[in-house]
Amino acid sequence: MPPVSAAALFDRRQLLDAPRVVVKVGSSSLTDESGRLDPARLDSLVKVLAARRAAGGQVVLVSSGAIAAGIEPLGLSTRPRDLATQQAAASAGQGLLVAHYTRSFWEHGLRVGQVLLTADDTVRRTHYRNAQRALTRLLELGVVPVINENDAVATDEIRFGDNDRLAALVSHLVHADALVLLTDVNGLHTGPPSRPGSVRIPEVRGPRDLDGIDVTARGSAIGTGGMVTKLESVAIATASGIPVVLTSAENAAAALAGEDVGTWFAATGRRASTRLLWLAHAARTRGRLVLDEGAVRAVVDRRTSLLPAGVTRVEGDFEAGDPVELCGPDGVVVARGLVAYASEEVPGLLGHTTSELRADLGPEYGRELVHRDDLVLVRRRR
Repeated sequence: MPPVSAAALFDRRQLLDAPRVVVKVGSSSLTDESGRLDPARLDSLVKVLAARRAAGGQVVLVSSGAIAAGIEPLGLSTRPRDLATQQAAASAGQGLLVAHYTRSFWEHGLRVGQVLLTADDTVRRTHYRNAQRALTRLLELGVVPVINENDAVATDEIRFGDNDRLAALVSHLVHADALVLLTDVNGLHTGPPSRPGSVRIPEVRGPRDLDGIDVTARGSAIGTGGMVTKLESVAIATASGIPVVLTSAENAAAALAGEDVGTWFAATGRRASTRLLWLAHAARTRGRLVLDEGAVRAVVDRRTSLLPAGVTRVEGDFEAGDPVELCGPDGVVVARGLVAYASEEVPGLLGHTTSELRADLGPEYGRELVHRDDLVLVRRRR
């Protein structure tokens, strides 16, 4: 297939011819009422995605369901709540889930490749490049990547939280033309779908279209993500130039054909650096650097690197290369960045210029505390 076009999709009808699409399916769309993996529902989805591949489009599948698939093999009655049992269920269920996908796609003459990710894979430079390179090569070889969070080793500290946000980040990683979020409701409604009078919202052009919309209803007992997390993932994707369709799994074929199902979220921004997108949305910060007003103006207004002379305090325990928050004297976070020094080194650098540090401690201490290429603004100060 030729290189994917970077042209923006301004209308859902263009989705029919989009060269590369990321599709995310939730646990509730792959399981039966008791929470066990339902091969028939999985096969129905695979049939739709295989048809898309047969038509010449590329598909990246982000699939939940590993923990749900492990419920029955481990003899559990419901989805576990504690992290250790969730990890055990994911370990038992991930192989089962991928085995079903392998069999189902093979019936359509397609191969799959399993890719498990953690948040660390999206902020460490070598990790995200490795992930990007692997996914690109799988697509070049005609393989359907099946991506899931690596729940078997994830912890509360490094977990994405749910696969909706992971799907948005993967969409940017693979330069997708669109993201399709498949769930158990047909799109965003003016209120909880079960509430009388709630109606589907067919299109959202910007954040103002969401004013007054009630999205606080709890998600499925099998899955982890409610509408709030889905809208957070939508914001990540659309802000980086990727439109999103949110609909039910039963409407997957119609959604990919550009029909009026679910909710179409138009792209609101332009594609940004992949690594900076990861830093803004995926990184779990390890500490905090408190800046003086001059440093805040330099970082926010002039987009310069952060130098040790502009930092008044360091908080947290981090290593060189870890993501940290940058905040002003008022405590308001203004940026995130990858720090060049470990936390125990930073206090001795504060208040000194790089030339002073280079002269006193050696040339290796003449570098910036956070380089501007490793820094992303998260809030503009007035």
